[in-house]
Amino acid sequence: MSVFDKNTATSTSEAEEITPRAEFRVFGQGIIDIVRLAMWKAQAKLFKIRQSEEIYILSSQTNDANVKIRDGLLDIKIKVGETDEGYEIFQPRGKFSFPANKEDLLTIFENLLVQISAEQSTYTLEEFLTLVDESRELTAVSVEKERYGFSVDGVICEYAEVLFNGALVETACAESTDYTAIENVINTLEIAEFENTNYLKAAKQVIGMS
Repeated sequence: MSVFDKNTATSTSEAEEITPRAEFRVFGQGIIDIVRLAMWKAQAKLFKIRQSEEIYILSSQTNDANVKIRDGLLDIKIKVGETDEGYEIFQPRGKFSFPANKEDLLTIFENLLVQISAEQSTYTLEEFLTLVDESRELTAVSVEKERYGFSVDGVICEYAEVLFNGALVETACAESTDYTAIENVINTLEIAEFENTNYLKAAKQVIGMS
């Protein structure tokens, strides 16, 4: 399964069968120029370009629950560890279509470390976002991405332009189930000296959320 595959609903049990990838990701300005030049030197070629509009649900209580809405699906991944090098490992926990079941939403809120009362048996996307908006600990952030996917030595990579609530930031990453291969690739792409930062932390930095 590629990060550029078509987004489809996935149950919790199906998600748990997915082998989690470790990821090294950087954000900043001027990153794309660095990566493009390094790609040319490494003779890497683009294989996919994708644009998407997403909503990330940020919690002031944790950076270990990656919750977002993309293609109408509520997607959750949970940080389950780090490699010895500090690359983060996020395990998929499911992609749920709307209207979403109350039980699934409560599990997501639990992973976001917030307590929210959900009285209905199902929630539409708009009703879910209302619950988020009413919480003092949660913030919904609009995220627009233009992603360019490629691979180096079998490791999935990308660079992208990202808008967090309209603020433009550049990003690049390498991710793989072969955790030891990532280090060589990020050195090849000349991004190893940048701080390893996931989407949640980057979004919080941009919008000023503690």
